[in-house]
Amino acid sequence: MLSDAAFISIVLGLVVGSFLTVVVHRLPAKLGLVGADPHDDSSCDTTPVQAPGLLRPRSHCPKCGVSLSWHENIPLVSFVLQRGCCRHCGVRVSWRYPIIESITALVSFLVVFALGTEWQTLAALAFSWALIALAFIDIDHYLLPDAITLPLLWAGLLVNCFSGFVHPAAAVIGAAAGYLVLWLLFHLYRLITSREGFGYGDFKMLAAVGAWLGWAWLPLVLFIAATVGAVTGALTLLLKRDGSGRILPFGPFLSLAAIIVLLFGEHLISTYISLSGHGY
Repeated sequence: MLSDAAFISIVLGLVVGSFLTVVVHRLPAKLGLVGADPHDDSSCDTTPVQAPGLLRPRSHCPKCGVSLSWHENIPLVSFVLQRGCCRHCGVRVSWRYPIIESITALVSFLVVFALGTEWQTLAALAFSWALIALAFIDIDHYLLPDAITLPLLWAGLLVNCFSGFVHPAAAVIGAAAGYLVLWLLFHLYRLITSREGFGYGDFKMLAAVGAWLGWAWLPLVLFIAATVGAVTGALTLLLKRDGSGRILPFGPFLSLAAIIVLLFGEHLISTYISLSGHGY
């Protein structure tokens, strides 16, 4: 049986995940980046337009425009009951919505499972939710908006000023190191290849991760992100019949790596030490 804390974390994760689908869909447009989707022919059009807010108007079907009632907006449940379709016009609802809701619920459960019910758990939940939003925005638009990365950076420094996850000095050094590491790699790669390997949003995102986790965990975060990214890229190339593959954004891999290190970093290090025989 699920404990009360675990059950609440899953329900809360589903509710927050539903809101994150709105953030992922509406925030880029709100920032004037409509058409930044790399699969859209209008991807070069960054003309600011009147965009919906994150809270208003209410969610509605993009096909028929009918506003959704509360029982059509129950996270995951409504999608299953309506068989993934709008009940008004029958158009298919994107699988993106239940996927984000499910991932957020799973991550929320893992945060509570790993960290317990301390006050730091609430901070870790907010950190993880922001990372999920950044990951999916980057997948859609190759964009890591300052509207999320910069507040996330400052929030990490503040949390660690109150005995959050690492010493405040480690958080400050982590923020600076996170930015500078990718900044240096960016310029070295461009110097050698005359191409750009990262975006400036990646610098700020890793700075935010460093502010939360401290400088000592950054090598492991980068190792996991680079490894998963390389494997994903290789599989993408293998699955493409023409031998070409889509350029992969780095934000999702940074998000995944940061969440893994936040929850299981100590366990990964201790397991590595025991397996490698470096223990005492």
